[in-house]
Amino acid sequence: MSQRAFGKLLGVSATAVQLWEKGVNVPDTEYLAKIAARAGYTLQELLSCLDGKPIQETSDLSLILRQIQHMPLSQVAQIVQAAADRFAAVAEASGDEASAS
Repeated sequence: MSQRAFGKLLGVSATAVQLWEKGVNVPDTEYLAKIAARAGYTLQELLSCLDGKPIQETSDLSLILRQIQHMPLSQVAQIVQAAADRFAAVAEASGDEASAS
């Protein structure tokens, strides 16, 4: 992602992003929280990582749920459709097993 695109996502200039990357400036807490959220972490997890502490393992489900919170709605709709298809397939398979008995 370009500095311009990342800056636009956060509501800052590309120059601000460039200065963060070079270590000239540090994002304030508001932007750190946004950066952490976009990466699928909490602000506390990001700060721990910046302090050199390991980030605790999270379950796959927790990670997926965090990522879904920041996805475009079109992608969330695709996930919902896939889940509905899965439920329908399981229901159909259960019905086939019941009628075969």
